[in-house]
Amino acid sequence: MVKDLIVIGGGPGGYAAALRAAGLGAKVTLVEREQLGGTCLNRGCIPTKALYKNAQVMRTIREASNFGISLSGYELDFSAVQARKQKIVQQLRSGMEQLVNHAGIQVVNGSGRLIDRHTVAVTAADGSVEKIKGSRILLAAGSEDAGLTVPGADLPGVLTTKDILEIKQIPSQLVIIGAGAAGIELAGIFEAFGSRVTVLEALPCILHFMDKDISKRLAVLLKQKGIRIKTGVQIQRIRRDENGLSVLTAGKQGEEEFSAEVVLTAAGRKVNIESLNLAEAGVACEHNRIPVDDGYATSVPGVYAVGDVIGGKMLAHKALAEGKVAVKNMFGLAAAVRNRAIPSCVFALQEAAAVGLTEQEARDRGIPLLVGSSPFTNNGKALIMGENDGFLKVMADAENKKILGVHILGPQATELIQVGTMAVELGLSAEDIERVMQAHPTLGESFLEAVLRLELKSV
Repeated sequence: MVKDLIVIGGGPGGYAAALRAAGLGAKVTLVEREQLGGTCLNRGCIPTKALYKNAQVMRTIREASNFGISLSGYELDFSAVQARKQKIVQQLRSGMEQLVNHAGIQVVNGSGRLIDRHTVAVTAADGSVEKIKGSRILLAAGSEDAGLTVPGADLPGVLTTKDILEIKQIPSQLVIIGAGAAGIELAGIFEAFGSRVTVLEALPCILHFMDKDISKRLAVLLKQKGIRIKTGVQIQRIRRDENGLSVLTAGKQGEEEFSAEVVLTAAGRKVNIESLNLAEAGVACEHNRIPVDDGYATSVPGVYAVGDVIGGKMLAHKALAEGKVAVKNMFGLAAAVRNRAIPSCVFALQEAAAVGLTEQEARDRGIPLLVGSSPFTNNGKALIMGENDGFLKVMADAENKKILGVHILGPQATELIQVGTMAVELGLSAEDIERVMQAHPTLGESFLEAVLRLELKSV
């Protein structure tokens, strides 16, 4: 039977597309070599945030005396922590499998590759190959840890972000290579669990993709909690001796060596396109990504691509939105994803979130800016919660006062960013925000306060 759509990849972009197409009445086959949900559900977003919640609870217990509560005799049962994490992952995966099954989507386990614009070959774990025919094909193969190429990167105890989520014991000393979202999140998690954490970053700052006000302030907060951060250093090698692992770096201060029980490599990701057989199938590939048009069509008619494989921000919610829009376009329902309002969230020791332009991006574009910032030290709810570090920063175009960017460091920043995302996506102005009444006392009041403080900032 010829399918209406074959999807390669069962992550957010792939399963969202498959479900949307099935909802439109299409006959769909979904090819996945591991488990439905992709990296996000099984090896990334969900398990990491499950551990993050445990870390939050640990910090709450440590700081209980601030609320007049005296505690003693507690300890962390890491096996129970891991079991809870796995239960959450399994529950979500089971729910997804039920949705896919109920929608009548055929799931084929194996690694898919293109033969031509209408044919996908699927290699199963036992080496057998099945060819599937379809009128349309969607590539949503995702990405994986880029790893390191330095000497010693393959030593026992050098782990990827996937590996560290499955460890059985908390390392006494953890060196993390990479200060992006994954590295910073895991630094905060394992610090709360009792590890002595060092973060090494080649770039001049942590979270380089975020507004500099956030990266600078968060670095200070992390250091105050005992996390050592070294930026502007290049990894030379990793070696093992009688005391464990050590990481040699080179930077402005010369060569330095950092001891560890475990080394985590979190220095980026690479897209999964090598096994897709793109060249032989005639699908163009540029700069290690698949170029697509506004409807997510590739250079080959009938073949589409979404998510990490097309480049840009590697975020689950971006892939999910693209998968839905790609299906609408391939079945004649015109739609588009506007990339100006893609929120980024970091579940760090203090949450960080952002949407729209950073101040540096606005400066580079020569946009005259209005900038307003409201510190959480002035927010009643934050003070009540005992989490008043950070700020909420809003940027608007000085000419029309439209909101261009929202940047948050502070309690529940990853929830607060939803309002900022709507403001940027819908092109709301400062006046629009000022007309909306904010409930009191809430963290959301800081958004209005930041808007009310908008002042011209020369760029």
